[in-house]
Amino acid sequence: MGKIISIHSFRGGTGKSNITASMATLLAAEGRRIGVIDTDIQSPGIHVIFGLKEQDVKHSLNEYLWGECPIENAAHDVTANLRPDSQDGDLGKVILIPSSMKTGEIARVLREGCDVDLLRDGIRHLVKALNLDALIIDTHPGLNEETLLSIAVSDVLVVIMRPDQQDFQGTRITVEVARKLRIPRMMILVNKTPRIFELSEVAKQVTQTYNCEVASVLPYAEEMMNLGSATPFVLRYPDHPITSKLKEVATVLIQ
Repeated sequence: MGKIISIHSFRGGTGKSNITASMATLLAAEGRRIGVIDTDIQSPGIHVIFGLKEQDVKHSLNEYLWGECPIENAAHDVTANLRPDSQDGDLGKVILIPSSMKTGEIARVLREGCDVDLLRDGIRHLVKALNLDALIIDTHPGLNEETLLSIAVSDVLVVIMRPDQQDFQGTRITVEVARKLRIPRMMILVNKTPRIFELSEVAKQVTQTYNCEVASVLPYAEEMMNLGSATPFVLRYPDHPITSKLKEVATVLIQ
């Protein structure tokens, strides 16, 4: 069985989707079959990073949750969008299950909700049906029913936070909830750390605050902001120090 990995943040704007896309890309570069499911149904966006256009989406997670198609019908192979010209063909697979980008369908979710039991079953089914080495869940920020379900079925939870007081408080709530759900492994990744901060001191503070494994502390990067979610960061900047740190995290996640 492939691993189920949730990547979550209590607040938006932490870089969660960009980190998710980079992790999937790095793992696929090692020849693995990686699924990514966008459970941020109210505000989907990771499809942009993977270069999947709205007109190319035949089915979405929404349709599965409304009982209109099997979940594997919503799977889109985006590997070709992640293969640089220099790639010799040894890339594995990245298979994306997007949420709908259509305003009417987003409004329907907000109005009617969705079947979270179906979501749980679909997540587990995807790992087997697509023969995945790992399924990465890009969750909705905060804690709602879908997010709690996504976290609860995970083998690994990665909580993304920034080093500011609001994130420290919100992350504490997430960590407490995850412990009650008895997630097998949980780690915290600190992102967008101002360069005036000492990264090792930030890691020490986070460890002491939450008594939790720190996956990495990433500095704020102008390159990430300039990229504007046009493609996974690690694909555009393969030799960047942040890419090296994310490679280390990806290795830990799949163990």
